[in-house]
Amino acid sequence: MGSGGGTEWPKRPEELEKLVKDAISDEQRGKYATDLNSYLEDLLADINKRDPDIVNRHLDTIRDALSKENEESITLLHGGSMKKHTYVDGLSDVDILAIVNNSALENESPQRVLEYFAERLRERLPKTTITVGKLAVTVKFSDGTEVQVLPALTTKTGIRIASAEGTEWSNVVKPDKFAQKITSVNQESGGRVVPVVKLYKVINSQLPEEAKLSGYHIESLAVNAFEDYEGSRSYKDMLQHLAEYASNAVLHPIEDNTGQSIHVDDKLGPANSPERQGASASIKRIVTRMKSGDSEAQLDRWMQLMGDSPTP
Repeated sequence: MGSGGGTEWPKRPEELEKLVKDAISDEQRGKYATDLNSYLEDLLADINKRDPDIVNRHLDTIRDALSKENEESITLLHGGSMKKHTYVDGLSDVDILAIVNNSALENESPQRVLEYFAERLRERLPKTTITVGKLAVTVKFSDGTEVQVLPALTTKTGIRIASAEGTEWSNVVKPDKFAQKITSVNQESGGRVVPVVKLYKVINSQLPEEAKLSGYHIESLAVNAFEDYEGSRSYKDMLQHLAEYASNAVLHPIEDNTGQSIHVDDKLGPANSPERQGASASIKRIVTRMKSGDSEAQLDRWMQLMGDSPTP
């Protein structure tokens, strides 16, 4: 009998068995990847569940209220997903960065500036609930929508925002420059970087306090990790890429390529400090859990990383 020139059919039973197992394994991997990305998309939908039109109306209300300041000392930068200094509390994004140009406050503590903001807002929005947190003022409207305002202070040396601990002022920042950079990197990825940052912050929030990175640090790492990224744009693969990049990058003070002069990771100390080595080890454990197999059990591990209990 002649040969048809196609793929040769296995002659031994064990060869056929291997072909079948490989086919099943490929099918399982494909299903796992689909299920995992669907889960991550659902999680993002939950993170972003606020109605943007309603939020924008409330942002306009806050903007109008603060613009009535007699000294015209407050400039508002609408946060969206680009100008948010989201290390305020890890998961809740800041909606407005409000820059105060008031020399009388230059030597005041961040907490005093927060109180100043709250006072101004209470005067102009008496029917809303306004609370002062460690780093931001939260305005809760009657429909239940909450908007966070992060004050920044103009000083002789530049714009300052509170440190992650809320007890002192950070180094100088250039919020517009950083906004431009993360916007550019996000657009180059088809709008995937900002969602990946949000998902990574969920993972970060599950870590012990001493191992957590600030949200601002995570954003800066993401800018560097994805600046020339040409890999897969699935949320699974991009999250894994960010974690792998961060596990090594945290060992050294982050390089400032965003036009800012703030050091977002000062609290970790110099290169290869014990704090940096601890952060690196924590992230490497995350990477290991992300990469350990392509199965239903692995989907459960990802859910655990996100703080979800897998379905029994």
